[in-house]
Amino acid sequence: MNFKLIAEYFDKLEKISSRIQLTTQLAELFKSSDPTIIDKVVYLVQGKLGPDFADIPELGIGEKFLIKACSLSTRVPENEVEELGKKTGDLGQVIFDLKNKEDKNDILSFLGVEKSAKALTVIEVYDTLLKIAMQTGEKSRDMKIGLLAGLLRKATPLEAKFIIRFVEGRLRVGIGDSTIIDALSEAFNGKAELIERAYNLRADLGEIAKIVAEKGDAELSNIKPKIGIPIRPMLGERLQDPAEILNKLGGKALADYKYDGERAQIHKEKDEVKIFSRRMEDITSQYPDVVNMVRSYLTLDNTIVEGEIVAVDKISGEIRPFQELMHRRRKNDIDAAMKEYPVNLFLFDLMFASGEDYTNKPLLERRKLLESSIKNNTDVKIAKYIITDNVDEIRKFFLQAISDGAEGLMLKSIADSSIYQAGARGWLWIKFKKDYQSEMADTVDLVIVGGFYGKGKRGGKLSSLLLASYNPETESFDSVCKVASGFTDEELDMIQGKLGEIKRNSKHPRVNSKLEADVWVEPVYVIEVIGAEITLSPLHTCCFNKFQSDAGLSIRFPRFIRWREDKSPEDATTPQEIMEMYKSQTKRLTQVP
Repeated sequence: MNFKLIAEYFDKLEKISSRIQLTTQLAELFKSSDPTIIDKVVYLVQGKLGPDFADIPELGIGEKFLIKACSLSTRVPENEVEELGKKTGDLGQVIFDLKNKEDKNDILSFLGVEKSAKALTVIEVYDTLLKIAMQTGEKSRDMKIGLLAGLLRKATPLEAKFIIRFVEGRLRVGIGDSTIIDALSEAFNGKAELIERAYNLRADLGEIAKIVAEKGDAELSNIKPKIGIPIRPMLGERLQDPAEILNKLGGKALADYKYDGERAQIHKEKDEVKIFSRRMEDITSQYPDVVNMVRSYLTLDNTIVEGEIVAVDKISGEIRPFQELMHRRRKNDIDAAMKEYPVNLFLFDLMFASGEDYTNKPLLERRKLLESSIKNNTDVKIAKYIITDNVDEIRKFFLQAISDGAEGLMLKSIADSSIYQAGARGWLWIKFKKDYQSEMADTVDLVIVGGFYGKGKRGGKLSSLLLASYNPETESFDSVCKVASGFTDEELDMIQGKLGEIKRNSKHPRVNSKLEADVWVEPVYVIEVIGAEITLSPLHTCCFNKFQSDAGLSIRFPRFIRWREDKSPEDATTPQEIMEMYKSQTKRLTQVP
């Protein structure tokens, strides 16, 4: 299969904003793809070289070295390539124009004689990019540049354009996983719900695409979790009224402490242990102490469990804030980090055991097996919980959770229908974080989609960020607010660097905003914010027209709290959650004392 086909479809896709049209075009690409390598086609469409959990390093080629590779492949001086890049803001377009010009000047092309060079294949492009990513050592930089320049030299102008954009992380085709699932369904006459279910149980869309293309629905329906491939995590909704929560959950519920730590999905097969983050990245190397804990105290083999890794005080054993745990991600000396920031593991669910899929079993059945599988110890524990039908008991347990250093409670259905909804957000789990401040009842996690330059002391700096919620129904990022407060000078400096690396010439096709930012960026980073209240706004698109014509929901006086490095853009707070928060706030404010 030639890479030219993918490049041509990328060229079509970047000009389309309609999700229906995107799905149709993508389905055509998948139908035209070789089933034996469709997994690689899917990865390239996703803008990566494999699933998030695969141990594949970043490509590691910055703008300076991209310019060098473009120069080497076209024989145009680096300073000229750099100047063209500054003018267009798009090195992909620069290489396209340079190679087009090169072809026009080529004597064979002038005489109408086709060149004999073999066409680039998908496998050749994929394998070369993978080889670039895997280069390490003293001469790795030169090797990366050489490999990329060689690939660009063989590529047509259109192929080179999208190779450069892929390496930059700026494919600009605006496609999310749901669109890929719908396109696979359309291409191979499969049931979208079966494909989605399989992907939720095995978070590798490339592998799922290959199964769909080669074996169809019959094989998909037999998919179950697999050790080493993460399950997409179940998510909850949020409410502030425990009476309303209990009512939603059928009058009785299990209330877990909601710990302020790092959510972890743990796979164990004999002595082999893997730990995945909520973003489904392999974080095993950051937590060798947790690996040893699981080996020592979890008796089940061939199992997948879920819990929260929480920083604890070295002396008292009391729970410490999430920020302390994040220090471990930034420390190179893991042994020193373990001593400085010790942890406990609080388990709260079990999804797979002894070859059996437990995601379709009720919560209490899953919890019973989990509890019976932990040896008595001080490091690995079941998350603290109660089962209750009493609102006052929930309030009391909530206050206990706060005093113990937790964020609040997660209340969970214990009905027969209380399955583990992999990859879904629903009302089987409901977060309860009470309004104990004179602010919004809860923080929200929002995606940075743009920035605005400051004035005065902050003149010339991006000092106000445009933030958006993630809408899973439309796969769009709907604007919510601009945040300019809560940042230290150091954080503002960090923002300049972070956003400079992901700057775009135009708004991302998945961003839904009425405001025009000074700078648009790829929707990559998630931050946690809090504000005074949620208000109606004609300027923002979150929940637009839901409560009032020509108005959406916004956050008044938002303030930055922290970076959420543990969350992907698709993990951000949804418009539905913000809508529920607004309803609860309105109800609370209109209640008669």
